[in-house]
Amino acid sequence: MSDHPKSPQPDPARGHTDEIFAEPLANIAGFQFDQKVVDVFPDMIKRSVPGYTTTISMIGDLAQRYAQSNSYCYDLGCSLGAATLAMRHHIRAADCEIIAIDNSEAMIERCRQVMAADSGELPVDLRCQDLQACTIENASVVVLNFTLQFIPREERSALIARIYEGLLPGGVLILSEKVQFENPAHQALMVELHHNFKRANGYSDLEIAQKRSAIENVLIPETLDEHKSRLSEAGFSSADVWFQCFNFASLIAIK
Repeated sequence: MSDHPKSPQPDPARGHTDEIFAEPLANIAGFQFDQKVVDVFPDMIKRSVPGYTTTISMIGDLAQRYAQSNSYCYDLGCSLGAATLAMRHHIRAADCEIIAIDNSEAMIERCRQVMAADSGELPVDLRCQDLQACTIENASVVVLNFTLQFIPREERSALIARIYEGLLPGGVLILSEKVQFENPAHQALMVELHHNFKRANGYSDLEIAQKRSAIENVLIPETLDEHKSRLSEAGFSSADVWFQCFNFASLIAIK
């Protein structure tokens, strides 16, 4: 028997440092959530999305407030399960279950490892499925955390309508998105502040430019007014911003 201590197991929720766009690329393909992105995703999103850690933490608090007994809480576009874990650790309502859905097999497989390593007791049902095809029912909390922006614009209203129909009275949708602004000068300022945020987190101008080229036709942002209008048309009684940092915002819509 060896006397050497065992090496610590890698943390599946931590991943590696994001260097995907660190070197010049001859051809920049459209951004996709493949294995390469999965391996660096926790680092990528924390260094790219201002206020991300706060948003995740508060999703847990909001879920604790609005989760109802004998209901489902959905994390739509769950990626590696950060919002799922926040809900799992905060929800106190009896007989709740979290349903976490993502259409990336690589994300779901890593998310399974993350959930297996977590000590939370609230049951989590992980599904690899397109959001446009998933069933939403008996829901008290639904989270769309930087997910709707990747869905084709013409399909967004139908998804929001299905979420509304699947929510219980008093249920909530927490919708976090990158947003844009109608005022060109303010839009330019927000983009500049966001890029400065990324530089402060160690991204080079090359990385910022190449990532922008890869994602600009994949992530299509909308204005806050567009989001609020869609939520109102779906039937939500209220829809308000509860957090915003630069051009990233999160709304809570109540049925």
